[in-house]
Amino acid sequence: MADRSLRGMRLGSQSLQSEDGVIFADRAQTTYLCADCGRETVMVFASDAELPDVWECRTCGHEATRLVDAKPVEIDRSGEKVARTHWDMLLERRTRAELEELLEERLAYLRARRGGQQKIGA
Repeated sequence: MADRSLRGMRLGSQSLQSEDGVIFADRAQTTYLCADCGRETVMVFASDAELPDVWECRTCGHEATRLVDAKPVEIDRSGEKVARTHWDMLLERRTRAELEELLEERLAYLRARRGGQQKIGA
């Protein structure tokens, strides 16, 4: 085992690779402004990368929009769907009066099934 150890080397703390011959990609700074907290976040991207219009704010976590010539980029949200709740889907099928009638029928059925039992608790 002793004949296979690497003497004089700190394993895992230093890389054996050098940066000779490495060509770094051109980079560009992009600024994002958070509308909630008003802070600017500067991110560095490759100059040929497609820049996202929104980025998460480092401070508050809300959406920050990209600044172009010190003005926020207009974001097209027309293709986004609004989340529908169960209540919205229910109202598509029935009116509020019909739902109240069904609720009363169901409560009457449950009360009749329970019978004359006393309430437990407050």
